[in-house]
Amino acid sequence: MSGSTIVPGGFFVPHDLKAPLRGGATGPLSGLTAAVKDMYDTAGTRTGGGNPDWLAQQQPATKHAGIVQRLLEAGATIVGKTVCDEFFYSVAGANAHYGTPVNLRAPGRVPGGSSSGSAAATAAGACDFALGSDTGGSIRIPASQCGLYGLRPTHGRMDTSGMMDMAPSFDVPGWFAASPGVFRAVGPVLLDAARVDAPVERLLIADDAFAQADAPVAALHMWFLDSARDTLPSPTHVNISPQGFDPWCEAFRIVQAYETWATFGAFITQHKPKLGPGIKERMAFSALVTEAQCAAGREVLAAARKHIRSLVTPGTVVALPSAPGIAPLIDTPAEAIDDFRTRVMRLTCTAGIGGLPQVSIPVGTVDGCPAGLSFIGWAGGDEALLELAVRLARYCGLAH
Repeated sequence: MSGSTIVPGGFFVPHDLKAPLRGGATGPLSGLTAAVKDMYDTAGTRTGGGNPDWLAQQQPATKHAGIVQRLLEAGATIVGKTVCDEFFYSVAGANAHYGTPVNLRAPGRVPGGSSSGSAAATAAGACDFALGSDTGGSIRIPASQCGLYGLRPTHGRMDTSGMMDMAPSFDVPGWFAASPGVFRAVGPVLLDAARVDAPVERLLIADDAFAQADAPVAALHMWFLDSARDTLPSPTHVNISPQGFDPWCEAFRIVQAYETWATFGAFITQHKPKLGPGIKERMAFSALVTEAQCAAGREVLAAARKHIRSLVTPGTVVALPSAPGIAPLIDTPAEAIDDFRTRVMRLTCTAGIGGLPQVSIPVGTVDGCPAGLSFIGWAGGDEALLELAVRLARYCGLAH
């Protein structure tokens, strides 16, 4: 991939913690280790957001980010801060400044971004679980490509204090784990009280989403859904987006870009930081998006959100591929990565627009590389998705 390098074991940033942050001896996460994406404050260190020029302008945080504090109080030990895609504006997992964290479960391939270091560290066993974030797929894509459990929660269900913004209309914290038990255990610690309980009684298979996936990936997922039919409701096949995903994706792209420039534009204009390939071009585009274009995009997204939420009511889950294919090779040409990103957004936009939770489950491999299957749940149905992931774990990894 243009502009990226392989850094052996390069999960953690050079400005990492000087020592682990020890959690309490008791608590639901006691004895577990966690890594933290370099967008969350840890007291006494600077938060870099994937860019050295941004890092240079920051002062050490005076307190931990809200969810970091919760993890420590629950007994987890924070072992390090992880590499992320620059300003979180990519799904590849490459960083021109710090390198590409090694995906040990798909050697020679990218880990997926922007939470690349967190996912790669978890997949390598460097921690039991890790904090990432998800705006346009940055939990779901690396979870799929690194063979992990990953949750993008309901928008607004997790504390974002001490977390860098990108595009706040879509930003959510999230986490990865390699095992379903640990994955579920993190939920009660980080999710707030806005829980909506319902039994999973309706399964929708999003045919238009499956049409975006490579044939071997779609076949693996359909095999898995059939294998787990005793655990899942009888499926109904639907198309999620009546006019296709591209109008939704374009509106998402416009609004995300407008909000991202609102977050970083003043810094970029004043300090002219060195930006890596892809990030530079996306930031240049973001600078040109007008308020009127953003307002038009928000109208499209509001109608889409209403439609999505009318389908995904309490008790309903939607099955779809987490990613369109296995992880791209690390030397994939930039234009091919751009095409992959377009296909990714067709899959990830639904939950982002709807503000809904989505879980990625490591169901098996294609050509020796992980390929995650996702379920979108209803607003506040995060716990139901965590429980579903645990129930489905006995079927995972049976197909190769």
